[in-house]
Amino acid sequence: MKITFLGAGSTIFAKNVLGDCMHSQFLRDAEIALYDIDGQRLEESKIMLDAINKNDNESRATIKTYLGVGERKEALRNADFAVNAIQVGGYEPCTKIDFDIPNKYGLRQTIADTLGIGGIMRGLRTIPIMQDFAKDMEEVCPNVWFLNYTNPMSILTGYMQRYTKVKTVGLCHSVQVCSEHLLKALGMEDKIEGRRELIAGINHMGWLLDIKDKDGNDLYPEIKKRALNKNETEKHDDMVRYEYIKRFGYYCTESSEHNAEYNPFFIKHKYPELIEKFNIPLDEYPRRCIEQIAKWTSTKEELLKGGALTHERSHEYASRIMEAIVTNVPYKIGGNVLNNGLISNLPNEACVEVPCLVDGSGVTPCYVGELPLQLAAMNMTNVMPQLLTIKAAVTRKKEDIYQAAMLDPHTAAELSMDDIVSMCDELIDAHGEYMKMYN
Repeated sequence: MKITFLGAGSTIFAKNVLGDCMHSQFLRDAEIALYDIDGQRLEESKIMLDAINKNDNESRATIKTYLGVGERKEALRNADFAVNAIQVGGYEPCTKIDFDIPNKYGLRQTIADTLGIGGIMRGLRTIPIMQDFAKDMEEVCPNVWFLNYTNPMSILTGYMQRYTKVKTVGLCHSVQVCSEHLLKALGMEDKIEGRRELIAGINHMGWLLDIKDKDGNDLYPEIKKRALNKNETEKHDDMVRYEYIKRFGYYCTESSEHNAEYNPFFIKHKYPELIEKFNIPLDEYPRRCIEQIAKWTSTKEELLKGGALTHERSHEYASRIMEAIVTNVPYKIGGNVLNNGLISNLPNEACVEVPCLVDGSGVTPCYVGELPLQLAAMNMTNVMPQLLTIKAAVTRKKEDIYQAAMLDPHTAAELSMDDIVSMCDELIDAHGEYMKMYN
């Protein structure tokens, strides 16, 4: 069996996913192909994974590296699974541009990797690379399962599912920790074990539709009471999502710093006091990037530990999916798939996040039906600019980029149409080679 990791320079994430594979009795003999365009980071990942492979008495993986576009096809050849974790353009220049130029127009963001103008631009510069990946996979590993972790999740996964022949599922970290995080934060730890839940919607705005304890008792009444009290009595880092519970009746999967920018409600020039009231960390992602870059040398030394590195299996879905497909032993995930009626009040072509059964047949999504109308409406404000961004990536027309940006809820709430067009033009120009294909 062969596992290819695209963007293997994402060292810590590669450690989690591939370290998990090395801890699986069904995957530990795999050939692992590490691919990246950054030679230094690629070699650092190789050293780290070699150490785990050596120090785990059960792991017998074969690890090879492949550098640059010229070696990508060989990295993918005969792969059974391909994990995608690329970031096109990195923090500098691209992510910095995605924040700096909108800031000039008065458009403030927190994370800018999923929606908003930053998410749209990230999607538009990443899809051309995904197109190249797809061509290679269709040629040299046509039966591969493509496990996409790269954001913007719905845009990139939706493109792959609609415009390529590659079997694709999108994976996120937030589904499997959503309710546990909520219950711990509200002092309801005793309800975690044995709980039953249903989560569905779209990536980063999947809704905790139902949650019961091990005896079948509905936990939402107590959750609502405690969340309301916590937002009224203390400052904390999840105030936006608790406000969702108050206003829309349900909690959602991804963090408050993410969700603050997916709607027109919280980041508003007219009401600057909302930033303080809901504890919204503007420019959060650039801060994280700067901190991670600054401490990478010490982090690398800690990871390598003179060759003594070990690994404990993480909560990531990737290795569990591979196991289920290889062994035909079913496993349930929250996956990003093409809707096709799974959520009946969202468009068929939307990329939705729903429960999926994984076994020897692959990834089979489960029917959900209608979302509560207010939740479908919230999702739709994100789905339509996602679909328009995919359209723009296919047509390569600036006009379609403008329309995607105009219909983004946060961007539209803050800027005029003329300013949106000017901002898009400036962003496209600033991204240079990464977006030269759009005209």
